[in-house]
Amino acid sequence: MVNAEFLFVPEDELLEAARRENATPFDASRLPEVKLNHRGNRCTFEAILEDYNLTDRALQKLGLIVRTADVKGQEHVAPEGLGLRALAEGFAQMGISDQERLARQFPVYDALYEYAQRQTS
Repeated sequence: MVNAEFLFVPEDELLEAARRENATPFDASRLPEVKLNHRGNRCTFEAILEDYNLTDRALQKLGLIVRTADVKGQEHVAPEGLGLRALAEGFAQMGISDQERLARQFPVYDALYEYAQRQTS
């Protein structure tokens, strides 16, 4: 198994950072060169699952939750996503740095993955 490492940079630095780090850029819909983006009604997380053939049922469920949180008009896909959206909006309004927001939100995604495992087993 290969563990992914995510590097977060401002969008205007994304392509240069990806070249420098030999990384795959993602979630920058204003940059046509970026392949891992929203696709129709689906979110970037789902594009990652698709492109890297990640078929774990819990990840697929998590993808639906993330889509609901991230894509307007997809609120019907997974009711849990509405709570995730509220949390993300609340964190954004806290006035903390992006790094701090990420550090606080990643455990939420870990917990949702555990939840999704129970839902799909």
